[in-house]
Amino acid sequence: MNSTRILRKGFLVVLGLLFSTALWAHGGAAGTDTDQCKFEMEPTHWLHYTAYQPNAFPAEDFCANIPRANELTLLVFDYQDVKYRGMQVEFEVTKEPEGTRVFFLPAAIHKKGTVELRLPNGVPEAGKYLIHITLVPDADKMDARTQGSRLDAHMSFTAGGGQAVSRSYLLLYAFFGLAGLYVLYLSHAGFKSKVDEVIAKLKG
Repeated sequence: MNSTRILRKGFLVVLGLLFSTALWAHGGAAGTDTDQCKFEMEPTHWLHYTAYQPNAFPAEDFCANIPRANELTLLVFDYQDVKYRGMQVEFEVTKEPEGTRVFFLPAAIHKKGTVELRLPNGVPEAGKYLIHITLVPDADKMDARTQGSRLDAHMSFTAGGGQAVSRSYLLLYAFFGLAGLYVLYLSHAGFKSKVDEVIAKLKG
């Protein structure tokens, strides 16, 4: 097998690995359960959460790490179980470990299944925060699912740490770097001869 075929096969393998790893970095391929940006309200019943800072980062979405404090922030929740669309749900954001409330949305029914919390000035300072989502019993209904104790789920996030380069972007940069080297190998005789020489030495 000549060096060109070796490089071509190696390039295709690396490309496949980069693609599959990028999928896992963004929550996994279709049908997997690797999404870290969701709340388990009850066993096997979920809400999905995404954070945005549209003025500062219009093309980005966030989860456990939000880049800036004191910046317009949207927290969006999608009910992944239709049963919650008929239930009273309350949202609250607190600064931790103090437990100071920084946002509160009273209990309401959200029939569309999507709830957007708009924080015009974001959170007041860098640090750790906790999102509380509470199912509130509805005294006016006899449906058993809306009766009983308040059910609270929560998820933490940090704010003000700046925007890190995501793993998927690093993989994308690596892919383009490898692609450029491969094109250079095919088109530049001097570079090709040096690479072939290195491969011959490694082979032995």
